[in-house]
Amino acid sequence: MTTRVKLFGIEIDPLRQHEAVARLIEWIDEPASEGCRYVVTPNVDHTRLLRDNAALRDAYAEADMVLADGMPVVLASRLLRKPLPERVTGADLVPALFDAASESRPLTAYLLGAGPGVAERAARNIEAKWPAVKVVGTYSPPLGFEKDEAENMSILQRIAECRPDVLVVGLGAPKQELWVHRHRRQIAARTAYCVGATIDFLAGEKSRAPRWMQRSGLEWIHRVATEPRRLFGRYAHDAWVFPQLVFREWRTGSGLTAPHS
Repeated sequence: MTTRVKLFGIEIDPLRQHEAVARLIEWIDEPASEGCRYVVTPNVDHTRLLRDNAALRDAYAEADMVLADGMPVVLASRLLRKPLPERVTGADLVPALFDAASESRPLTAYLLGAGPGVAERAARNIEAKWPAVKVVGTYSPPLGFEKDEAENMSILQRIAECRPDVLVVGLGAPKQELWVHRHRRQIAARTAYCVGATIDFLAGEKSRAPRWMQRSGLEWIHRVATEPRRLFGRYAHDAWVFPQLVFREWRTGSGLTAPHS
């Protein structure tokens, strides 16, 4: 049980990566219960989106685990004297969870999202690197699927036929968080992870920044350099808005919340 830290209207679990993985394994091993436990990983862009999106705030409020993905969020927590122990990205969390699989404790996974063919390549890479992880299904939904009830039911049925331990959702924010929150009672997976480009990384479709850039909080430079048209405007806007959010947080001075298990 940990006491969550409240920052930018989000209640964040102050967990290190190995602690998060241990908790996830416990959830996967628990007797089946109604609904799916899900994980969200806020970064700077998410803190901006949350200001104006009530549905996204609800998705975050009801998430079973909230981990700080962005290094600026971690640094801001320390500046505001509500320190988070470390950055835990979705792109690191999923491989770390797969690392915990073994012959005596295998895992099954379903990959939902990314472009056509990408999840299939990710599945092959996963099973080659982690023999104790079996990818039991992949699906790349069509554009606008979230507004098509028949398509949503079809996706849920695909997942139900496999009943995976791990549902990796790479639909982009805020779509992935909203979709998982909306269908959390119907998703027949033990755990679900709203983790953006993680499927692309696992497929080798996109490359992570060098480890030293990740540790120093400079991964955003690598991402902008590799996808300038998509990311430059977003990162520039975030760089303008985020300091204002930090100042507002300092002025209001909210703190710790109730323990969360």
